[in-house]
Amino acid sequence: MNLNEWFQKAMTADEYINSMTRNKGEMLSIYERFAQKDEDKGRFEKVVPQKLRVIALSEDWCGDALLNNPILLRIAEAGGIEVRFLLRDQNLELMDQYLTNGTSRAIPIYIFMDQEGNEVGVWGPRAPEIQALVEKERAALPEKDSTDFEEKQKEMYKRLMEYYQQDASIWQIVATSIAAVILK
Repeated sequence: MNLNEWFQKAMTADEYINSMTRNKGEMLSIYERFAQKDEDKGRFEKVVPQKLRVIALSEDWCGDALLNNPILLRIAEAGGIEVRFLLRDQNLELMDQYLTNGTSRAIPIYIFMDQEGNEVGVWGPRAPEIQALVEKERAALPEKDSTDFEEKQKEMYKRLMEYYQQDASIWQIVATSIAAVILK
């Protein structure tokens, strides 16, 4: 199946958001509060004539999707990019073509394409700086066989979700990282 076919079968952003059962409020909160820098808005306007489209492989339970999807949507608005969503777990045939490190079905993955369905760039699942933050948090966890591993891991996920939802500098990092794929 080519990318155009995947795009056609995917949900619109509204359909995806309306189908969400987890993290919807948190994601929409970031969407409402995230504002691109003025200089970035001007740069994205230059993308409009390209008529790019993007397939977002995502799931509503994913904390990284909670952070990245609203930023993608704002970038898409500024760049005239049509966004469609596919649920990872229902579209493994496509997901398995975009594995992180060749092994992981990490999401979200954004597949940018032109009108003919040619891939022009791929982004995800995290900006490098956010990946470093996650790795730093994971390094502080006790060993997996430790009695308090699960408790500490839950605390780590909660802390990351708070960062993701409250730290506007993280949002800018993500926006800059996504922009680098389409503003070549």
